[in-house]
Amino acid sequence: MADENQTNEVNTDPAEAAAVADAAPAQAEEQRRGPRGGRGGPGGGRGRGGNDRGGGRGRRDDRRGGRGGDDDGGEELIEKLVHINRVSKTVKGGKRFGFAALVIVGDGKGRAGFGHGKAREVPEAISKATAAAKKAMIRVPLRDGRTLHHDGLGHFGAGRVTVRSAPSGTGIIAGGPMRAIFESLGVHDVVTKSVGTSNPYNMIRATFEALKDQASPRSVSQRRGKKVADLLGRGGASVAEAEAQAEAITE
Repeated sequence: MADENQTNEVNTDPAEAAAVADAAPAQAEEQRRGPRGGRGGPGGGRGRGGNDRGGGRGRRDDRRGGRGGDDDGGEELIEKLVHINRVSKTVKGGKRFGFAALVIVGDGKGRAGFGHGKAREVPEAISKATAAAKKAMIRVPLRDGRTLHHDGLGHFGAGRVTVRSAPSGTGIIAGGPMRAIFESLGVHDVVTKSVGTSNPYNMIRATFEALKDQASPRSVSQRRGKKVADLLGRGGASVAEAEAQAEAITE
């Protein structure tokens, strides 16, 4: 009992009681909020701008960017818009208009492809066509990296095209959609002729049919089990010239 009376006497001091009363609201507020480091601790990611959530978004963005780089192979592609057509669909209550795009894509080193896409807006149609063209790219062997190895014929629908190799300095003698194909393919010297339809879709398909038949002397020699010089010598060239041409062929 003596100790209790002593404690009561100490707590009833006016100065200390006033100090305790002034500090009580601050202590209560601190206890309600918790320690200052609580927000930045393990539960800090739950709030806005938390480290956990922000870091997760950054990792997802990096993964998306990596996938995009793999699709393109890390190389710059040449994209050429060949044709845009406005299309319409008759529905109940009127017509619904859209756009169709035809795009040529190539790397300038012997690979090219074409694609078409439809959408309600032009940019979306172009993006769809570009994605389709990247998936449908083919490789065409080039002689000296500038022209075709031999002549070719292509046919699709009412379109017929002829492609011929040309000496250095000839340039691209082609018109319309065919020029876009050879520019994106990396061909610098070629002579072409288109007969029949002028529909860009059929012209492009016919041109790619002709390019698919292109073959290099090296691939033909491997298929037939012969030397490249033997194949080139049958064209009237001497043995020395045939061997020199065979060594100069890179593809």
